[in-house]
Amino acid sequence: MIIAAFDVHYFQERRASAAAVLFHDYRDMEPAAEYTELLSGVADYVPGRFYRRELPCILALVGQFSELPDEMVIDGYVMLGDRPGLGQHLFETFHGKIPVIGVAKSKLAGVSGVEVFRGRSGRPLYITSAGVHIGQAAERIRAMHGDHRIPALLKRVDFLARLKAGQVVSDGSIRQ
Repeated sequence: MIIAAFDVHYFQERRASAAAVLFHDYRDMEPAAEYTELLSGVADYVPGRFYRRELPCILALVGQFSELPDEMVIDGYVMLGDRPGLGQHLFETFHGKIPVIGVAKSKLAGVSGVEVFRGRSGRPLYITSAGVHIGQAAERIRAMHGDHRIPALLKRVDFLARLKAGQVVSDGSIRQ
């Protein structure tokens, strides 16, 4: 089984760095592989249309993989109430064949999700899903390695996206 977790960090005007970590089991301590990509021409943020900005970044990473993952984990929501969110659009992009689990750090009004408490944190993560039962999705995120609210591999993918963005200097070139 291959699971891919994604994160995207936006910086400068219309630029982003995207990262993915691949792993085999939700309890894995270390990623099996890591991918990053710098992207330009990223769509502007439009409330309620976040997927238009983030989905192309994720798909650019998937294009680097030697094979498609069996499941995907995103930083955000699958559904936004009764409207599709980033995760649902990603699920539909792959014709419903790859389950998507959304892990959001903040509660959005009118959006349901299963609250998952990890570590000693009193603040939940909000889990949503497509292609996998929401209860199973919540258990998978709860089982992820790490003692803190954010699972270790999700922290890792966030770190990689920010690190790649930090390699770009003010003139747009990449620091080696």
